Amino acid sequence: MTDRMSLPPILDNKHHDAPAVFKPENLMREARRQRGLPTIPVPDVCILDPDGDIVRALRAGGRGETFPGWACYHTEMLAFDLGGERVGIVGCAVGASFAVLIAEQMFASGCRLLLSVTSAGRIAPDLPDRAFFVLIEKALRDEGTSYHYAPADQRFAHADPDLVALAARALAETGLPVLHGAVWTTDAPFRETEQAIATAAADGLLAVEMEAAALYAFARARQAPVICVAHVTNQMAQVEGDFEKGEADGSADALTALSSIVVSWRRDAGQGRS
Repeated sequence: MTDRMSLPPILDNKHHDAPAVFKPENLMREARRQRGLPTIPVPDVCILDPDGDIVRALRAGGRGETFPGWACYHTEMLAFDLGGERVGIVGCAVGASFAVLIAEQMFASGCRLLLSVTSAGRIAPDLPDRAFFVLIEKALRDEGTSYHYAPADQRFAHADPDLVALAARALAETGLPVLHGAVWTTDAPFRETEQAIATAAADGLLAVEMEAAALYAFARARQAPVICVAHVTNQMAQVEGDFEKGEADGSADALTALSSIVVSWRRDAGQGRS
């Protein structure tokens, strides 16, 4: 009892190999029943847009329409064409727990590839002056959700290396500024202290965001293909004029990046390597 009491609840009584009682498939079933929604698989490729900038830009441009089969209690899915593919996107699912809540439901509804593009604050010194992207290879688990999917002795949550390689090849063809590396995932953006930032920089982390560690832990536990990209756009508001993302609040560049990955993934899927 003493040893157990010494553990915080987030680490105690976890059984990572045991099945969950509450399943996303059952939640979606009941949502469809209550709302009279059709049973329609979501598009093969789904996107998380935590800031909501892409969704707002799409709606403002008259692109896409609400996906009728998305049986989620908390969000709407917009369907639109990207890279020759019909894709689904959910906006404003910010933070680790919300992102994974939606990711679980996406894969339970037929998703085959999930892409996430989140804004992030710069951590490492000597980064590009303007906004740029980070293809996230691994993320420091300074959030809570990943500990329900992976043991606590794993400091980082890692992306699937084959998916990273695919995304890297695709992004290299866009001409966008893209770095590859590690980020810090936090649950508490307003508790990023000077000491924590300095430690993250010393550890070689490029940026801080709020979803990647949880999404990658979920991806590995569920064998679900997930790629996370950070759009590094700010210095955590330590300077005036911060958070300038580019055209259409950064959505133009984000869609270019996403389109390149979608095209590359579909090409590989067609060759039997999805």
